[in-house]
Amino acid sequence: MANVSAPSSPSVLHHLPELNFSSCPCPSIQTLNATTLPPLINPPSFGLSCFTMTLGGLSNLSALGILAKSYVRFRHRAKAPFLLLVGALLLTDLAGNLIPGAFALHLHLGQSRRHRVAAGMRDTTEPAGMFCQLFGASLVFFGLCPLLLGSAMAVERCMGITQPLLHSALITVAHMRLAVLLLYSLALLLAGLPLVDVGSYTTQFPGTWCFLTVHGPLSTADASLALTFSGLGLTALSLSLICNTLSGLALLQARLSSQGIRTNTTAAPGRYGRTSSSPLRSLDVEMMAQLTVITMVSCVCWSPFLISISLLVGQFCRGGRGSSHTVRQSEKLVLLGLRMATWNQILDPWVYILLRRAVLRRVFRVLQPDSRSTLTQSSSCTTASRRQGIGLH
Repeated sequence: MANVSAPSSPSVLHHLPELNFSSCPCPSIQTLNATTLPPLINPPSFGLSCFTMTLGGLSNLSALGILAKSYVRFRHRAKAPFLLLVGALLLTDLAGNLIPGAFALHLHLGQSRRHRVAAGMRDTTEPAGMFCQLFGASLVFFGLCPLLLGSAMAVERCMGITQPLLHSALITVAHMRLAVLLLYSLALLLAGLPLVDVGSYTTQFPGTWCFLTVHGPLSTADASLALTFSGLGLTALSLSLICNTLSGLALLQARLSSQGIRTNTTAAPGRYGRTSSSPLRSLDVEMMAQLTVITMVSCVCWSPFLISISLLVGQFCRGGRGSSHTVRQSEKLVLLGLRMATWNQILDPWVYILLRRAVLRRVFRVLQPDSRSTLTQSSSCTTASRRQGIGLH
């Protein structure tokens, strides 16, 4: 949400301060005059929220600019479908960073109204009505889309590496566009069901964000929607892990085979020709490095939130209720999991920006400055020995 990313962006959830007025004794409105209220100030987290939201937006825009240049170079090659999926992921992260962030900022700027709650007046800080519905729908949509797109990227790369002929026949840019639309439609369908009274969005602890109902007595629709959300997310992560493992093993096998061919070529240079697939394998390694790190980031950021939802809904489905202390602890755990998930949309663009061949080559040169000089010295020595041999003859 940028996502419920991630949301994927921490900017959304940093707007959600954990304020709980139920535990503090508040004077009644008869004994407390409006002039006695403390001066209204913005919480210190407001600046951090704006910073992280700006950082997420700039990061995704920068990655999209780099991606546009790469797509121009590779639009007619096998890398084009992967780049299309990466572009869809970055656009989703950008929107998930801004749209749920705008909802959260609106609530954050309404912090002054908490003083009315403390004075015993009507609670106007908690989102209600259509605002809460739209907020919850945006978190569900922008939380689920990056996970589904990540699994689609893993499947595409797995086919490209393990079944290249089938990939070239079936995986085209047009097919990838259709797949992206289908994934968006699936996420939109799930996010829109509570808007037509199938399930519901409710205010979550500490009263500054909305999501699917996961606490308290749940209806069949509420439990089904929550389990579907967490089930789809966990399935997408599992599929990504399986496909990345198969792709990595295939690349490792190809690497070992190429080393064997090079050894035989050195022993009998006239018998074997030069391998022609090294540029393609280099692209495969680059894409797999990016995809592997994206999957790892998604697993670390999203697994706690998705697993906590499944456990809570499963507990209530089994008839467990728990004490008020246990409920409050579970609410805090869900909030912590969501805050971890929001980092997904800020980290995704940096994975693509940093794990490119151009960047990795520069880092390698910085980390091993002596490699070039050693190579130059060895080549000069070889040239000198050859000239000496010619002179002797």
